[in-house]
Amino acid sequence: MSVKKHCDHHKIHRHKIFRRICAGLLIFAFVVLVTVLIVWAILHPRKPRFVLQDATVYAFNVSSPPNYLTSTFQVTLYSRNPNDKIGVYYDRLAVYAIYRNQQITLRSQIPPTYQGHKEVNVWSPFIYGNSVPVAPYNALQLSQDKANGAVMLTIKIDGRVRWKVGTFISGRYHIYVRCPAAINFGSAGTSGTIGIQNSGVKYQLVQSCSVSV
Repeated sequence: MSVKKHCDHHKIHRHKIFRRICAGLLIFAFVVLVTVLIVWAILHPRKPRFVLQDATVYAFNVSSPPNYLTSTFQVTLYSRNPNDKIGVYYDRLAVYAIYRNQQITLRSQIPPTYQGHKEVNVWSPFIYGNSVPVAPYNALQLSQDKANGAVMLTIKIDGRVRWKVGTFISGRYHIYVRCPAAINFGSAGTSGTIGIQNSGVKYQLVQSCSVSV
């Protein structure tokens, strides 16, 4: 009986120690979380600012009918971190062009980079698409674009960011950037195609972009 009581006593003692360790870990995690939240609230993190500075059009050709679009651009994107105490890690940023909610180019990757306090980054990626079918519901608008000699595109950037406060680095957050861009491509030709080809026409846009994180 004394041996059994002795074993029971040790089991109870181990359970108490285990509960105390778990409680200590929970309290420590809670304190760390509250501290991070307080620091985060004091710093007031702000979203990065993006500007589409210009677009150089090397090709923008639409055959009609059928409607196939071939395009090549080089866009210059300006990004600024407005925070004076928070750094930004840009992870897996992809740039591509949209025409009336239809993706018309492949995604071009921007190398991962870190943006310090108040720092600025400028990227100039190429984006292109070859013989991309234009959706039927966009054909009417495309005809109007032919008459006007211009097309309204949206340059999009999708990716993930992390925030750095001191030595603390947050988890990854999705970032969505939308930049409107009006491109002049000329009027319809006698061959049934419209657009620009191998001209390298540069358009100064300086267009502010919407940013969601």
